[in-house]
Amino acid sequence: MRFLRWKTICAAAMCAPLLAIAQQQPSDYAREKRWADEIVPQLVSGEPVWLEAPRTEKFLGIYTEAKNAKGAIILAHGLGVHPDYGLIGELRTRLADAGYTTLSIQMPILSAEAPPARYPVLFWEADARFAAAMTYLKRKRYDRIVLLSHSMGSRMANHYVGAHPLVPLAGWISLSISSGDFAPIKRVKFPVFDVYAENDTDAVLQGAPKRAAALKRMRGSSQAMVFATDHFFAKKEKELVSLIGLLLEGAKK
Repeated sequence: MRFLRWKTICAAAMCAPLLAIAQQQPSDYAREKRWADEIVPQLVSGEPVWLEAPRTEKFLGIYTEAKNAKGAIILAHGLGVHPDYGLIGELRTRLADAGYTTLSIQMPILSAEAPPARYPVLFWEADARFAAAMTYLKRKRYDRIVLLSHSMGSRMANHYVGAHPLVPLAGWISLSISSGDFAPIKRVKFPVFDVYAENDTDAVLQGAPKRAAALKRMRGSSQAMVFATDHFFAKKEKELVSLIGLLLEGAKK
């Protein structure tokens, strides 16, 4: 009864922020720790770093430094995995070999059985983690920082750049955003690149024309499709790295 009364009182507009905070849910930190304990001892390239963000526990990042780096890239993985898994695990090392320092970060996660529809409750924490990664790389003296995200990680990145359009990024590369659509990004001042696969999920493919239309209004932004692969860019990682390099070089002009 007390909760119902409190919720009724706080229905006023002035209490909306309190309700929003009460409804937020943190990441499954125990699950994150199990993964960290598993993957950190097995790292062949890169080094583990522990990052801090407000109102969250420390989270894992894998920092892979490139010699004479052209810039730095923050990588955000997809639904319910870790920063050395699958496509993002491949990209963090391949992009470092291509001359870009990478910081692949653990995104907030829910329990293994949680459906994608529940993940927006974590977007506030994803924002804080992106900001912490930016701070870490700035302290490393990187001025040119790009955000690269995949699937659910792209939805989280979309929330971050949409809410913080003046964040000093050199660009955002969105790989196969799982919702198929961009939330409002028209105030963003840096280039946005939408990349998807020929055999991507239905949502990604159906949303491609709308995403392309949104990018036409943004200077330096563009869309590209990678042929003969799926949502995870299987067997096209090398071609994807080449495409990312071309996009980033074009963004400098």
